Amino acid sequence: MILTTTNSIEGFKISDYKGIVTGVSLFDGKIAMGFSMSKYLKSIQESIDTTKEKAFQTLTQNAKKLGANAVVGIKVEIELTTSNTAMVSVTGTAVSVA
Repeated sequence: MILTTTNSIEGFKISDYKGIVTGVSLFDGKIAMGFSMSKYLKSIQESIDTTKEKAFQTLTQNAKKLGANAVVGIKVEIELTTSNTAMVSVTGTAVSVA
C-alpha cells in the first residue's frame, strides 16, 4: 500500500478513484505524570506516535476494503484532549494505481 500526502505518485498513474478513507485513533494508555518535564513531554510524544500508527493502520485497512492499492492526499490531524490524551485522525483518497 502506497501512502502519500501528495495528490499523485511519481512513476504511477491513478487508474481509479475508490473513495475517501479515514483512520481515527485515541490513545488508550496512561501519560506519565511527574516532576520531570522532559519525561512528561517524551510520554506525550510516544502517545502521539503510537496513536498515529494505529490511525494509519485503520486507514490502510479501510482502503484495502475498497480494493485500493494506494492512498493519496493524506491529511493528518493531531489533537490533545484536556486530559492530554492524543487523538489522531488521518484522511485521504483511496485509489488504484498502475
